[in-house]
Amino acid sequence: MQLTELNRECLLHLFSFLDKDSRLSLSLTCHWLRDVFLEPRLWSLLRFRSPGELLRDNFVLGPSLRHLAVCWHSSRVKVCNIEDWMKSSFQKDLCRKHKNVVSAFLARVCHVCPNLLSLTLSGCGHVTDHDIVSLLQRCGRLRRLCLENCSRLTDSTLQAVVTHGHGLAEVRLDFCRNVSQAGLQVARERRPELRLSADRSAGMIPDSLPDEKVPIRRAMQKVLLFS
Repeated sequence: MQLTELNRECLLHLFSFLDKDSRLSLSLTCHWLRDVFLEPRLWSLLRFRSPGELLRDNFVLGPSLRHLAVCWHSSRVKVCNIEDWMKSSFQKDLCRKHKNVVSAFLARVCHVCPNLLSLTLSGCGHVTDHDIVSLLQRCGRLRRLCLENCSRLTDSTLQAVVTHGHGLAEVRLDFCRNVSQAGLQVARERRPELRLSADRSAGMIPDSLPDEKVPIRRAMQKVLLFS
């Protein structure tokens, strides 16, 4: 029996064991397999290991998406998390290539994935409060939000969790240095039923503008943090 002689349910089961690139390669062999590749049920879960993977055409983004994760673990993550005014020209060039990739992708998710249940972002140093606010406003069914090492997120994200994240049951903001203890306390008071955790976030050194008078000890800590 040839592969194309299998019924649709069998092919969907077969596709479910393949990674995104393998699914795409198989879909290019004939119209029937391409149609299976485009089946929304096949794309309820998406995991990405770098911003570059978000630019490929080897996946389908749509209303069937329930669980999304973008987890980037790379030496470049440290560069992205450095404050812009502290970056060298070389570091800025590294960031420029992918600076808006995750934000643009999340904007697409806001418009075409209203049934999203869980979102995990790790090492996405260019994601902003605005990105998370928009997502919480559009994806009302979101139950779990995990944000790790996303340095540009601030207490505004916590405020959005309280204001717009009515369906949220769990929120994690780990190693997000610009989230404050005061912001966490307010969120916990206003949403006591929410499982809210922030490992190291409120205890890290927050960003500061170049013209601020920062004690020498604090400045040295910041240097050590990124070394």
